[in-house]
Amino acid sequence: MNDKELEKSKVYITSHIVEYLSNSVVTRTILEKLTGTISALSFDEGEGLPEKISPFDAVVQVIEGKAEIIIEGGCYFLEGGESIILPAHKPNSIKGNKRFKMILTIIKSGYE
Repeated sequence: MNDKELEKSKVYITSHIVEYLSNSVVTRTILEKLTGTISALSFDEGEGLPEKISPFDAVVQVIEGKAEIIIEGGCYFLEGGESIILPAHKPNSIKGNKRFKMILTIIKSGYE
């Protein structure tokens, strides 16, 4: 078993996979493979991820709270239960105006 990954064949409460930490963004790896990763992240109020451009598509699923997702200057406000696809090769950033948790799935195959 990859020590970074969560234990397989075990039931998890999705929002409990990662906890909040004051003034921080916390990341916990769920699965990590050559073809992609699935991670749980928590954002304290006011925290975020700076603008970046990824060579891969990614899916953001908000599991608790509210997130502000910016893709190519367009602003999207997501709440628990909502998701959005971050397109490859497009600038994006994530802001936590309030505390929130999300699942981030990055797909690294299919771009050949």
